[in-house]
Amino acid sequence: MEEYDIVIVGAGVAGLSAALYAARGGAKAVVLEKDAPGGQLMLTESIENYPGIETVGGVELAQQILAHATKFGAEVRYEGVKELDPQDDHVIIKTKDKEYKAKYVILGLGSNPRHLNVPGEDEYRGKGVSYCATCDGAFYKDMECIIVGGGDSALDEGIALAKHASKVTIIHRRDEFTAEKYMIDLAEKNPKIEFMFNNEVKEVRGGDDEKVDRVLLYDNKEEKEHEFPCKGVFVFIGYIPRSELVEGKVDLDGGYIKVNQQMQSSHPRVFAAGDIRKDAVKQVIASGGDGATAAINVMHHLRKEK
Repeated sequence: MEEYDIVIVGAGVAGLSAALYAARGGAKAVVLEKDAPGGQLMLTESIENYPGIETVGGVELAQQILAHATKFGAEVRYEGVKELDPQDDHVIIKTKDKEYKAKYVILGLGSNPRHLNVPGEDEYRGKGVSYCATCDGAFYKDMECIIVGGGDSALDEGIALAKHASKVTIIHRRDEFTAEKYMIDLAEKNPKIEFMFNNEVKEVRGGDDEKVDRVLLYDNKEEKEHEFPCKGVFVFIGYIPRSELVEGKVDLDGGYIKVNQQMQSSHPRVFAAGDIRKDAVKQVIASGGDGATAAINVMHHLRKEK
């Protein structure tokens, strides 16, 4: 069993920011990540609200944050955590092949895309249904596609998809978007993007080639169903917190970890940062601040214990 001062679970913005502060503070810390570092940044085409940087690609910013953290000695291991066992004076973290003992753990677990849960969605996943236009947009060159959602992510991904698709229709079940005004303005200026309000996707349908070729929509105002042709269905209707590791071990609210101002959960050895915590605003800069706050407060606890 390997022992650390801090084990950080998740290498998104929150986790890497925590790792940067922990490393600079001299703590023995490690980041455990099951996928690629960067979290939701890897699914973001462009970021225009990170202070001091007018425009930056999500992947580029993720690489910069990773490089910054590792420059100061942060250690990142690509292992998925299978079990978390908080004790009175330590936390046991188990991966597939290893076991770690930490004085404190910082959870930057993030969240997963929410699904439509309609007929055809699972059947056509990877055959026209996607949850990342930044990742899959190039496969839909010169095709007509739809984006489902009305928040910042939906419009941002719609703009990314429009670089490849011949036409992008953003479908939202309400009569106005919840996205920030600047995102709406960017989408409105794009000649390839059209909006369709007061409509919901009821079914994803395909053709003889076993790929998506249309969706069944329900018009909330007209109160009737109609088909809409498309080759790609990109879903951005929110996220579900990845809190399975701590169910029954810390206090949750709607699946999100409840924390105090120090990012400390109901268990004194477990901290949480970024999108996994209750009331997170789900912005890059906020996740970075959460990670820094968690690491700084953990460092305070470590110093008191020496």
